[in-house]
Amino acid sequence: MSNVQKSDNEWQAVLSPEQFRVLREKGTEAPGTGEYNHHFAQGVYSCAGCKTPLYKSTTKFDSGCGWPAFFDALPGAVTRHEDRSFGSVRTEIVCTACGGHLGHVFKGEGFKNPTDERHCVNSVSLKFNDKE
Repeated sequence: MSNVQKSDNEWQAVLSPEQFRVLREKGTEAPGTGEYNHHFAQGVYSCAGCKTPLYKSTTKFDSGCGWPAFFDALPGAVTRHEDRSFGSVRTEIVCTACGGHLGHVFKGEGFKNPTDERHCVNSVSLKFNDKE
């Protein structure tokens, strides 16, 4: 993976204000509002910041959580960090290449998928390409 580093000013020049808030400031889009929440076309979801491929559409599922959900990322594409914000312990997921905030991953919720994980990802953190 490449290591994409930019200043805040450089990121603001290439991202929308909402993308910057979520990807660079670890924000969250409102549930049920994202472009990819109910999107199930075949292809690849990449980082909206650096265009690194993150998820294949074959790992996307409808979790009913209000955000796009995936059960696995492409190998090495997503890095996990402990997140102790808001008085709880969660696992944050970021783009390995640029460090952009994607969302959080939850385990053991009983979803019938091969990993029993739910990568809860902000739509604004993603860009879809129908070419695999």
